[in-house]
Amino acid sequence: MALTVRTDDELEGALTALAAAEGTSRQEVIRRAVLERYARSSHVARVDESSDHLIERWSDVLDRLGSV
Repeated sequence: MALTVRTDDELEGALTALAAAEGTSRQEVIRRAVLERYARSSHVARVDESSDHLIERWSDVLDRLGSV
């Protein structure tokens, strides 16, 4: 699948520098950045879900601790 990415001078410079430093293509730099961001966002969602579950499960204890 082809994709055209519109860039400015700052992004052009960053892509070029990262690609050179990593020995990869600019396309690979973008690909890795998107996949890393996707992985982080799904991790945050799992942490939020887990936190909600634990808060619900331990809400009575948390309330008692908060009133001490």
